[in-house]
Amino acid sequence: MACYARILPFIPHGHSQRPVDAVPHNESLREVYRSRDQAACEHRAFVLRAVGIEHAIFVSEPWFVLFVPENKAHEALEHLGRYDAELSAPVPPPKPLVLHEHAWVSVLAYAFVLVILAYFAGAGTGGADWFEAGALTPSAIARGEPWRLVTALTLHADIGHLLGNLAFGGLFGYFAAQLVGAGSAWLSILLGGVLGNALDSALMLPGHTTIGASTAVFATLGMVAAYAWRQHTGAAKKWAHRWAPLIAAAALLAFTGTGGERTDVLAHLTGFASGALVGLLHALDPTRKLLARVPQWLAALVAVVLLAGAWAWALAA
Repeated sequence: MACYARILPFIPHGHSQRPVDAVPHNESLREVYRSRDQAACEHRAFVLRAVGIEHAIFVSEPWFVLFVPENKAHEALEHLGRYDAELSAPVPPPKPLVLHEHAWVSVLAYAFVLVILAYFAGAGTGGADWFEAGALTPSAIARGEPWRLVTALTLHADIGHLLGNLAFGGLFGYFAAQLVGAGSAWLSILLGGVLGNALDSALMLPGHTTIGASTAVFATLGMVAAYAWRQHTGAAKKWAHRWAPLIAAAALLAFTGTGGERTDVLAHLTGFASGALVGLLHALDPTRKLLARVPQWLAALVAVVLLAGAWAWALAA
């Protein structure tokens, strides 16, 4: 492809005009672009049309030639030059994805915590009704029971409920731990689940209660999807590449999070939205730099302390 600027006092013989914007026949024309690729020529015609420059395309085999009035040639060449510069500008390569270690160890720790708390709750350890003390209720914060935002994430109705959250939570949590580090991931998952429960509690109908790690599980899904989407927005050209993580996560949410008679769809939606917000925060450069200075073990310890403190508060209330 090449760009030309040749004065033509008339439309040359042997060229056939294509049905594009009309150019007055009494004006001298100047050729501003030619190519064997019809689409390339028409794309540049579209650029000129967008800025209001009259133009015409003529065909002289094997060339497609773009003309403008002589008095618009300089302006047209400037616009076409900027268009070509944008096309040829190098696309920065995506930042290399750094995967953190010990993700699988953190998944084992997640499973251990859920199983041991399920055992304590089922056995009524300490003579307490763990489900009564820890289930999420409407307006938990307004009623002075904020611990329920945390404790409800660790209670399950039956073994099937527990196994489902172990499987999906472990899978999504593994990816999150690889992306942002094991300690940061599980602390963020806990915070995403708590925020999701806060929204669920505020919107919950009176007399309704809910339990289960599902809110945190879908917070993990939203976190991973939003983080991956944000990492791709600057590098991928095609919208499908940029939006694929969120589209896939939304499809998975619809497939796994909206079925079953006892499914708390609202909790899944609030968890997903809260996790997505956490994932976007993780993708910000200031957040990454701040978390890079926090040891992963310390973040994990904070998550454990929050969980243990919430249960201690619940059982003592």
